Amino acid sequence: MTEHRRENRRLWNEWSEAFQALWNADTAEGGLPPVPSPFAPDAPGGNQPEVLASIEGEEYVELGCGGGQGSVGTAELGAKTVVGVDLSREQLRHARQLRDFYGVEAEFIEGDVTDLPLADSTFGVASSEAAFQMVEHIDRALLEAHRVLRDGGVFVLSVPHPLYESLDPETGTIERSYFDTGRREITINEEYESELIVFDRTVADLHGALLDAGFEVQRLIEHQRHGIEENEPTDSDLPAVLWKVPQSVRFWAIAR
Repeated sequence: MTEHRRENRRLWNEWSEAFQALWNADTAEGGLPPVPSPFAPDAPGGNQPEVLASIEGEEYVELGCGGGQGSVGTAELGAKTVVGVDLSREQLRHARQLRDFYGVEAEFIEGDVTDLPLADSTFGVASSEAAFQMVEHIDRALLEAHRVLRDGGVFVLSVPHPLYESLDPETGTIERSYFDTGRREITINEEYESELIVFDRTVADLHGALLDAGFEVQRLIEHQRHGIEENEPTDSDLPAVLWKVPQSVRFWAIAR
């Protein structure tokens, strides 16, 4: 495992408890935490029935599953097999708890998305949400995603939009160039031993990497965060600049 992967794993193991508490902050007492699936009708950009008619009955893997929300949400939608892979044992601990809360079937495995502990051509559907921006060698990760999918399998890749990442919401200005790609370190908490290491890429870089890995991109969706879509700038405390940029970019692709 590379240095930056070890650094990110150490950070997520340390940050996991606080991160999941923040994620679940709006959960009503006695209620179940949110488990958004990329295949739900209300997913960012909506589902894409022309690419995938239904997740029901499919064999599915989530790459970089974190606390398991996407995996559990997809199991709730009727996927036949659900597997989540992540490098953080603490995130996986939360994922298993969440699975048990919901009473669904899902397996969670510790592993690196650039070297998946999974057999070839095992799944019909895969997805990754806000994880591949933390991978230096995205070409290896995409080749691994392609390897574990059967021919014609669907891959949904979503990462923070590089334009959104370049913003300073407090000042409403671009903090750095959209084209300033490469490694970047983010301090999550000064008390943590590690920093979050991400790798900035343009949308064109991501699209090209998918093509090079053998995927055929069917849809490219740029979408705003839910809090923006549901409000007006004058009715929200969120910075006004967030109404002007997409929060993330999502690719729907087919393994060929």
